[in-house]
Amino acid sequence: MVDIVESLVPGGKATAGPPLGPSLGPLGINIKQVVDDINEATKEFDGMQVPVKVIVGADKKVTIEVGIPPTPALILKELGIEKGASEDEIVGNLTIDQVLRIARVKKDGVLSYTLKQTAKEIVGTCVPMGVTVEGMPPRDAQRAIDSGELEIPDE
Repeated sequence: MVDIVESLVPGGKATAGPPLGPSLGPLGINIKQVVDDINEATKEFDGMQVPVKVIVGADKKVTIEVGIPPTPALILKELGIEKGASEDEIVGNLTIDQVLRIARVKKDGVLSYTLKQTAKEIVGTCVPMGVTVEGMPPRDAQRAIDSGELEIPDE
């Protein structure tokens, strides 16, 4: 029988406490080793919540799958801020290079087929967060991507 534990953990800072410890404890595995492996695998996402799946086989062999943090978390990290806007305020501005950096990280985890479409998805996420792109409201930035005013390389 295979047991699967899914959780959101802080990148590089998971602990044997909740939510992982209580879920992994009954499975009879070395929790400290699993937590250390998760921290090693998620250290590049420091400060972000990272989806993690721990798969424990019948032979107690542990496999860890690390997901990609949610797009808003990547945007906040790129801007160096802790939270988005609460109302009609602007909390930050992404450059197109920052949008592309996030799009490359998320490319395999989104429904878009091209980098351009993925970039537009990233820009769309900026709308409720109070984040502008190249000084433009996000919807205007999406139109600028469509028109070619903001260039997205073919990849």
